[in-house]
Amino acid sequence: MNISGTLNVFRLIRDPTLCLPQHTVPTFNHLPIPLSKAFSKRDDRKNVDIRAVVLDKDNCFAIPHTNEVHKPYDERFQELRKAYPGSKLLIVSNTAGTDSDKNQAEAAILEKNTGVKVLQHSTKKPGCKAEVMDYFRRHPDAEVTSPSQIAVVGDRLFTDVMMANLMGSYGFWFARMEDRLATFLLKRGYCAPDPRSGFE
Repeated sequence: MNISGTLNVFRLIRDPTLCLPQHTVPTFNHLPIPLSKAFSKRDDRKNVDIRAVVLDKDNCFAIPHTNEVHKPYDERFQELRKAYPGSKLLIVSNTAGTDSDKNQAEAAILEKNTGVKVLQHSTKKPGCKAEVMDYFRRHPDAEVTSPSQIAVVGDRLFTDVMMANLMGSYGFWFARMEDRLATFLLKRGYCAPDPRSGFE
């Protein structure tokens, strides 16, 4: 059970924009690379500088319960690795790398199959934002000096996108059934937070 996700949903009563993404794509193959390109044509966000990417696993680049890149996404995954080498690309999953991942076995397989570091974290998303930021602080080669230089890519509004907004980062979301909630909020005049303005 994701206690962090359950508890953090109550924050939406105060601020429903926490679950709104800054950019939406239909599939992993539609991710713009580099991710800053998603905002280059928008005058209000042309200075977006995304230096590092946090990737969700399931329903993002992998089929649930697998620890490898889904074949149709392999070419795009390699492009992303090239654009964000070394510590600039990090996998943060609510399965692999968590305390429920016995002996970190899934994380080890995922790292071997992808060539990308999997964050070992004790709190599930969206509550592991401090652990994510600590990772980037400990890896200066990521060149991250502000949370607004990070993009969180995933398929869940209440975990991936909410963590991005709580961190003050950019949320890239693969639209699914939750798109009804995003559409509902946008029609009522809500808009996603601008990470450059800071959050906490």
